[in-house]
Amino acid sequence: MDPKLGGMAASLLAVLLLLEAGMFSSHSLPPALLEKVFQYIDLHQDEFVQTLKEWVAIESDSVQPVPRFRQELFRMMAVAADTLQRLGARVTSVDMGSQQLPDGQSLPIPPVILAELGNDPTKGTVCFYGHLDVQPADQGDGWLTDPYVLTEVDGKLYGRGATDNKGPVLAWINAVSAFRALEQDLPVNIKFIIEGMEEAGSVALEELVEKEKNRFFSGVDYIVISDNLWISQRKPAITYGTRGNSYFTVEVKCRDQDFHSGTFGGILHEPMADLVALLGSLVDSSGHILVPGIYDEVAPLTEEEINTYKAIHLDLEEYRNSSRVEKFLFDTKEEILMHLWRYPSLSIHGIEGAFDEPGAKTVIPGQVIGKFSIRLVPHMNVSVVEKQVTRHLEDVFSKRNSSNKMVVSMTLGLHPWIANINDTQYLAAKRAIRTVFGTEPDMIRDGSTIPIAKMFQEIVHKSVVLIPLGAVDDGEHSQNEKINRWNYIEGTKLFAAFFLEMAQLH
Repeated sequence: MDPKLGGMAASLLAVLLLLEAGMFSSHSLPPALLEKVFQYIDLHQDEFVQTLKEWVAIESDSVQPVPRFRQELFRMMAVAADTLQRLGARVTSVDMGSQQLPDGQSLPIPPVILAELGNDPTKGTVCFYGHLDVQPADQGDGWLTDPYVLTEVDGKLYGRGATDNKGPVLAWINAVSAFRALEQDLPVNIKFIIEGMEEAGSVALEELVEKEKNRFFSGVDYIVISDNLWISQRKPAITYGTRGNSYFTVEVKCRDQDFHSGTFGGILHEPMADLVALLGSLVDSSGHILVPGIYDEVAPLTEEEINTYKAIHLDLEEYRNSSRVEKFLFDTKEEILMHLWRYPSLSIHGIEGAFDEPGAKTVIPGQVIGKFSIRLVPHMNVSVVEKQVTRHLEDVFSKRNSSNKMVVSMTLGLHPWIANINDTQYLAAKRAIRTVFGTEPDMIRDGSTIPIAKMFQEIVHKSVVLIPLGAVDDGEHSQNEKINRWNYIEGTKLFAAFFLEMAQLH
């Protein structure tokens, strides 16, 4: 069957099933409009894929600080601004100044787009955040296709940025365009904040949000982010929390130069031996963090939360096989999800200054730096964790009676984020997912850190929801990144249904 006809049939069936189930009650969505919007999206899906292809072709890499990629970033932001203007949005491209690099070089920061569609005071206002920069990609690194040429294979759209984050940004825009093309009023006022430096730490974005909180954000009721993935290949999800991150270095130094082990071995407190002991004191073989007090502020586990984990579909065997891991630390779905999302973890990342080349070099490093991080969860506090870690390492080091010098530094501190899943926009997102996918979503957290969610919640003081569109195997940041055509097109319908659901709240 033609995929367009198949999509139209599925859309019509979904609407008929909803009618038959009596879901279009006093709070329900208008079925005729819903059907028209869904049919429009199905009929124009090839155009939506073509636009994604044009956007993926722009090498908007923000990580590599070279002028060519910065020019591409500026081009990407200009294309997005033009797309929004053609939809009728009022668009402001905010000059973000320049970025000073460690080598003294200065590069311009791409503008942040602030766009507005509609200002009806009787309607709710939803603000969508997205980013259009990408991680580095090179076909020689293991890509099966050119990363900047969107390539469809078996319904999978391969290309850098396809799922992170150009596809979801375009899905939102596509949903808006469907209402515009059908000459229907937008159900809600819509605002966009789109940046081009997320992969490089969202340079200068926090200052802009703070500056605009009483202007651009003053009328915003809800904030939506779509910058992560489902935990399944086929079942949609809503994300209501992310872990924070505190990154540490611990330096042990005897002198600036290395030593010959034949000349000095046996008469020194060796920095590497001190460092290995320090790193080995942080976490045990079961993953339990050994820093005293580290678990004191972790939010208690509730019965409601346990039931949330039980409801999530996760095939452990499939998850283990796809991860290519022989055995996890835990045996049950609930334990694995809890230790990914709601308990802290400590990971050791590397040692700077050690000999790591092939061969047998008999050297004693004179100075080494260990690197590790702790993923934080509610209600852990970054500054408290910093004190606990520093105190622990100082205590371990003092017991070694080493003559070396040790310095502990926290180089990054990002707080965890969690939302109230009973907020109205979470309930609206659930209903929209039921309408489009015919199933309840997985209510998930993300084990990584999405600082923008916490930033919006703290500065703008509005409800933030993460509505991912990508499947768990999309490979964001890695080789052969993709988004499924099905996720992209059904995700566009999801956003359209979400607009209508949000309108019901006002």
